[in-house]
Amino acid sequence: MTLVAFDFDGTLTGSDLTVLLGREYDVAREIQGLADQGRRGDVDFERSLRQRASLLEGMPEARVRAAFERCKLRDGVADLIADLRRSDVTVAIVTGSFGRGVETALERADLAVDHLVANRLVLENGAVTGEVEGPLLAGGKDRALTELAATSGVDLGRTVAVGNGAIDLPMLRVAGTAIGFEPERVVEGYCDVVVTSIHKLRLYFEQHGVVGTA
Repeated sequence: MTLVAFDFDGTLTGSDLTVLLGREYDVAREIQGLADQGRRGDVDFERSLRQRASLLEGMPEARVRAAFERCKLRDGVADLIADLRRSDVTVAIVTGSFGRGVETALERADLAVDHLVANRLVLENGAVTGEVEGPLLAGGKDRALTELAATSGVDLGRTVAVGNGAIDLPMLRVAGTAIGFEPERVVEGYCDVVVTSIHKLRLYFEQHGVVGTA
């Protein structure tokens, strides 16, 4: 058995959910800068995410939903994930971003995964509080992958992690195979494989018997 754990922002989607929220609330430039710093590892991810969330304080829930509706999966992602699951591969999304935004993108593509580990943008009285909660604030993607493997009955050595940013490093380090998807420089050196498109990722999976050929 095999488990494949994907990062979301910048991997399964070309978007960053916090930046999409920022565009809807006219703070995109500030949020983009903080997101870039966090992805490169210039600042701690938790600090970066909390700062980004604070800029969204007061954002109406309807505008949050509108921002999440703009998030689209990369071309080929839906077919790849569906084929992985048909090949009896356990598929997980492990993201420091917001679960509701990921779920919205999956629902639009009529797609399901086996596990989603994500953070939550806190809303009260119909608006963003500026706070964020969740299991991946302090990184922890290595712990998440280890626990998912145990739950799924998959040896950690048979897991595959796919990511691109500094927050993905712990997960990439413990996975059996670490795949960088257009990775940041700080990440690339820890990857067994680097790919630059979903098509190339699929080819790698096909060549290594993870998924059947199309």
